[in-house]
Order: sequence, then C-alpha cells, then structure tokens
Amino acid sequence: MEIWPAIDIRGGQCVRLKQGDYQQETVYGESPVKMAQYWFESGAKRLHLVDLDGAKSGKSVNFDAIQKIVETVSIPCELGGGIRDAQTIQRLLDVGVARLVIGTLALKEPKWFRQMAIQFPYRLVLGIDARNGMVATDGWLETSQTSAIDLARQFEDLPLAALVYTDIATDGMMKGPNFAEMKTMNQAVSIPLVASGGVTSIDDVARLNNDGIPACIIGRALYEETIQLAEALKFEFPVEK
Repeated sequence: MEIWPAIDIRGGQCVRLKQGDYQQETVYGESPVKMAQYWFESGAKRLHLVDLDGAKSGKSVNFDAIQKIVETVSIPCELGGGIRDAQTIQRLLDVGVARLVIGTLALKEPKWFRQMAIQFPYRLVLGIDARNGMVATDGWLETSQTSAIDLARQFEDLPLAALVYTDIATDGMMKGPNFAEMKTMNQAVSIPLVASGGVTSIDDVARLNNDGIPACIIGRALYEETIQLAEALKFEFPVEK
C-alpha cells in the first residue's frame, strides 16, 4: 500500500486543520520545504501537498513553496487546492509536480474535467471530499446534493491516476478513518483509491491495507507522532483491486 505523508500549506506555513475547518488550525512548521525534506530524509517515497489557500480562493496561492518542494525532494509530489484551469495544470506539471488533484470543478464542470483528464492522461487525480456521503466543494465550505460514489462512477472511464477520497468527519480528528466508506468506495469503482482522513494509528494503516485499499494519506498522525513513518512504510507493497 502506498503511503502519502501530507503537507498542508496555508500562509506559507505547514499546518493541519480539523474537519477542513480553517478556524481549527495547528501550525507544525514555518517552512513546508523543510518539512518535505524531513519526510524525504525519513524515507517517504511520495508526498501529498495541499494548497489550503488555493482551495479556498480558487487559484494557486502557494506556488513558490510548492515549486521549491519539488525542486528539493526527488520523489513524486501530488498537489491539490485551487487547480481550476488548464494553464494552472500545465504550469504545475512543468515545474515538476507529478500529479494534480482536482475536486470542485470535477463536480461543477464535468465536461471541462473530462477534457483535462484526456489532455493530461494519468496526471490528474479525482479528489472527492465527502460529508455524510455527499460531495463537499470549495475547500469543504459547501456541500452538494451529489453522492460521492455517483461522482466517482461518472469519471470511471477516464485515464485518471487515482481517486483521493476524504471523509471530512474524520479528517484531522485522530479517531480513525471511516473504514466502511473507504471499503465501499474501493469496491464501487476501478480507479485506484487513496484513502484520506482520520488515519491515526499503525493499526488503522494495517486495517486499510487488509481491506485492499491501494494507498492512504497520513497527516496529523505523523506530526503528533501517533504513527512513525518508518512503521507505516512497511506496508508499501502492491495491492491488487
């Protein structure tokens, strides 16, 4: 199972939010670049980056920090937040970001998302953030009337790199993932699933792995040291869906 340590960037700092709430922020470092280098030197084989300012504003905000990260570490970096036009996609890919997570526009402009997925095959990731099984958008500030599974199935035929599925209720709460939702989504679609939200202990990682989940993102648990990255990395082996 792939392990993706998360680096969330807001105001140029490395932070974590609880349930996507911008009022519930913890700062874990003034330099996202140094944090990326730390995880890289600790053995990480990939990184999940989030431009929180970009997710909220609808445009890439922390570009300089993101560019510096991909220049500093020689591992694939995935980025989400504020990616809402072809020019931004091209610019980020050109500086070395391996793949880009798009969520809001996949729901609001599905035709555009289809065009982008075809134009940039296996470089885009469908990001689905769900609250009670319904898709949340605009940096989790709005909740739609579309179910997460329906949205995922809508794009199953596209050449997507992965599907990052985040359960907002568990994200950053240190109480474990929504295992049932992750397993249901994994079984519902053929797109490789990346589980996100609530991974708190090494037992959580083991259970996701046993459930056949191909990958997971770990954030606050690494910063609070309830999971040691070296232990999580022991689960890095292929899992067939």
